[in-house]
Amino acid sequence: MLKKTIAISVMIVLLFVSAVACGKSDGNKAAAPDASGNQGSGKAVKLRLGHITGESDAWHKGALKFAELVKEKSNGTVEVEVYPSSTLGNDRDLIEGMQLGSVDFALVAGVLSNFYEPFSILELPYLFRDQDHMEKVLYGDIGTKLKADLLTNAQVRGLDFWVRGPRELTANKKIEKVEDLKGLKIRVPEIPASIAAWKAMGASPTPMAFGEVYSSLQTGVIDAQENPFALIASNKIQEVQSHLMLTNHVYGYVLLTMSDITYQKLSPDQQKAVEEAAKEATTFENDLVAKQEVELLDSLKKDGMEVVELDTAPFMEKAKTVHGEFAQKYGQELYDSIMNVK
Repeated sequence: MLKKTIAISVMIVLLFVSAVACGKSDGNKAAAPDASGNQGSGKAVKLRLGHITGESDAWHKGALKFAELVKEKSNGTVEVEVYPSSTLGNDRDLIEGMQLGSVDFALVAGVLSNFYEPFSILELPYLFRDQDHMEKVLYGDIGTKLKADLLTNAQVRGLDFWVRGPRELTANKKIEKVEDLKGLKIRVPEIPASIAAWKAMGASPTPMAFGEVYSSLQTGVIDAQENPFALIASNKIQEVQSHLMLTNHVYGYVLLTMSDITYQKLSPDQQKAVEEAAKEATTFENDLVAKQEVELLDSLKKDGMEVVELDTAPFMEKAKTVHGEFAQKYGQELYDSIMNVK
């Protein structure tokens, strides 16, 4: 009788332990679909967005708008903290951080070509006829395919392209013709297409992280740099450069990107909130850039920069001598499709 009682007691204890273990195991599984069929718990998360520009730049204001919209659309379950001025690193650091999952979002542009080479073609000086041509490319089938291919090849998710003003040349002397570029030490991003084109135009391009540009101009390590009005003004390049040449050599973009590691951790509702916020923030930023272009040029003039309008045709002719090489290397079909957009 005693043996039977002990056996029954042991069975009860084993059943209790088994039930507790099952309960713990279930707690570690992914949350069951909610009433709408969505997976994921939708728990509140804080994410980080980095970029290289200052707080007065349209990128930063667009990023803050994006953060506001994400919080609103996710009902407060996703908060985005914005880190300007290369706080989280330069462009390359930000992209590598997204690949590792240590950075959640970033605003990046040409350096993407180091992670998915066909983006090099977008960086070719005098590729786009004008701003309208660029927007038709980026917001059409070509831009959609580039974002999909970036995800496949670099595990970085392109949310949306933001437009920026055209890149212009600054220096401490007046440059009126392409021959004036001879031997000019000009800072360029770490982008092969940009380096090759400036060499073809006669300059001596020096690849450098943007965070080093101001001090390098100040100390004479470099003579010149090229960027849109917004980056020139927000980083006070006018304090160390006297002349602004309206070369309009690159009609550029910045891509709002997201770590795919981070994206996959969000619930479907949170993913949708991020994607919708990206679209609305794009409209906000693009409108802001268009408004600021006139204001920024006026501001740079008031700060003492001499603005030089020049005939860009000779610059274009030299720069285009490298187009064929990059088209052949990184995608003739992509290059031709861009050229054929009307």
